[in-house]
Amino acid sequence: MLLLWVSVVAASALAAPAPGAGGQRRGAVQAWPDAPNVVLVVSDSFDGRLTFYPGSQVVKLPFINFMKAHGTSFLNAYTNSPICCPSRAAMWSGLFTHLTESWNNFKGLDPNYTTWMDVMEKHGYQTQKFGKLDYTSGHHSISNRVEAWTRDVAFLLRQEGRPMVNLAPKKTKVRVMEADWKNTDRAVNWLRKEASNSTQPFVLYLGLNLPHPYPSPSSGENFGSSTFHTSLYWLKKVSYDAIKIPKWPPLSETHPVDYYSSYTKNCTGTFTDTEIKNIRAFYYAMCAETDAMLGEIILVLRQLGLLQKTIVIYTSDHGELAMEHRQFYKMSMYEASSHVPLLIMGPGIQVNLQVSSVVSLVDIYPTMLDIAGIPLPQNLSGYSLLPSASEMFKNEQKFKNLHPPWILSEFHGCNVNASTYMLRTNQWKYIAYSDGASVLPQLFDLSSDPDELTNIAAKFPEVTSSLDQKLRSIINYPKVSASVHQYNKQQFIKWKQSIGQNYSNVIANLRWHQDWLKEPKKYENAIDQWLKSHSDPRTI
Repeated sequence: MLLLWVSVVAASALAAPAPGAGGQRRGAVQAWPDAPNVVLVVSDSFDGRLTFYPGSQVVKLPFINFMKAHGTSFLNAYTNSPICCPSRAAMWSGLFTHLTESWNNFKGLDPNYTTWMDVMEKHGYQTQKFGKLDYTSGHHSISNRVEAWTRDVAFLLRQEGRPMVNLAPKKTKVRVMEADWKNTDRAVNWLRKEASNSTQPFVLYLGLNLPHPYPSPSSGENFGSSTFHTSLYWLKKVSYDAIKIPKWPPLSETHPVDYYSSYTKNCTGTFTDTEIKNIRAFYYAMCAETDAMLGEIILVLRQLGLLQKTIVIYTSDHGELAMEHRQFYKMSMYEASSHVPLLIMGPGIQVNLQVSSVVSLVDIYPTMLDIAGIPLPQNLSGYSLLPSASEMFKNEQKFKNLHPPWILSEFHGCNVNASTYMLRTNQWKYIAYSDGASVLPQLFDLSSDPDELTNIAAKFPEVTSSLDQKLRSIINYPKVSASVHQYNKQQFIKWKQSIGQNYSNVIANLRWHQDWLKEPKKYENAIDQWLKSHSDPRTI
């Protein structure tokens, strides 16, 4: 059984990793005395703001704090698509979502796609993967697919169970998320038995489900995941008094896309402050359990004498709204959903360094190859992070000259009824929708409005126009939106044809069954009208 206080004591004894020395390599202009090992730990739904002040005050995360003290942390790291499969597709391919056409949780990379791990294996690395991958096509429930395909249909249906909390009966239970702990154990055992005896450098990937909410069987056969579940052991790591109750604008004043999201996520009802605070507390406790699994990897590397030879990277596929903006889950460009943790430590990595430049998950691919000294392909959307984290580069301004001063994130899946595009710069967050005309854009100044409560797009038309032009120079987003709209319609038609006479029964009993069954003919007719309509995205 893991005892955190033992872990913290052991971790505090770790020495700061020694920098490499030698010649130059492409991208980072960095060389190592020997090719370093690499461990990448990727969790699910971890709000990146918890890794730095003031978010870090709400929950104890000793191993994330250890990585901060002994490595480099990126304060403005973002997902390239705030949902599991498309985000991971970007991470494993190094390409933006629209380039791989990873439109939703069913549509990701081809299973034979060459990932950074494949390239590293070809260059002599021993490779191993454990846990959640979720970057290829063909996964997730039928309900999840149909909801994504029909997001342009003129109806509004609750698709998720109401967010709730559930406390494990055993107060001292440590291994609450048993599947994640089993995968962590497998990774630890592999490091002990295989990696420690290998003559090759190794790259290990560990994917965790936490702190993603747990399934909620009450929402039907094709259930979603709206239950925040933990034990008292982990709740004790949370500073309850530090938990903020997020401000919500009246439903009548919310952005139309936000209203659709809140409704389909079953969040438009009444929630007491106690309910909201408990959901957030349980989520933070789930983050503490995630941190402990990361700690198991760090500790075994130390015990095996591998820590000073290994680059350790921790990140997440996206964040978790945890009732901010009257929503849970992700599928949003708001900070809680799109901001991810990103920490790197190991040989040659600067210690106790915080990088404020904006970066994103497509940067993982070139970073992994750069660590291994492998030449970078020219077609990648991302840039190596080593120039900002390496001991050879101690001037963040040099990194800014290499990495563009913006990141792109996009979303085309369920619970959002318009393709969404975020351009994040140092000061601004610009969010455009659909064709750029039918849905109002959003503009936030995060320096003065970190909670993103005031859309200032209309107040600053010149800034809005300039950012929109920049966004269009990166991606022809009206064209992409039209392509997604057409894809959704084609996929739905194929699915409808595949189930034949069972169509009415099957579609009525997806996750939206509680609403659908009240007026099934009405909703079937709405789909029929959508199928007959022109292929341009629906005006909201």
